[in-house]
Amino acid sequence: VPFISMLFLMLLLLFLALFPGAFNCCTKISDSIPKGILRRVERFEIQKADGLCHLEAVILYIEGRKFCVRPWIRKVKKWMKKNKHKIPRKKPHGKKQRRTKIVEKKEKKQ
Repeated sequence: VPFISMLFLMLLLLFLALFPGAFNCCTKISDSIPKGILRRVERFEIQKADGLCHLEAVILYIEGRKFCVRPWIRKVKKWMKKNKHKIPRKKPHGKKQRRTKIVEKKEKKQ
């Protein structure tokens, strides 16, 4: 029995390492949103219905809690358009190569 529980724990840790967002998905989304909620939103994310998450949603973060709502609610769409700056920026994958100018030094004529 200890071997089986240890094996289960190892598989769980492997799953969490390979799919870190698996437990971050919204599984239930609201069709409406109370009026005062949007004023208190600190940031928001857009969840696409691909990969591990199977529902399209807007995740609103308020005081450390998250609220999942349908992305096509008119109030939410209007609010998102107005508050684009609250979307967390994603870090680019890999480094971009910088173009450097090669400056040739002109030799002074003597």
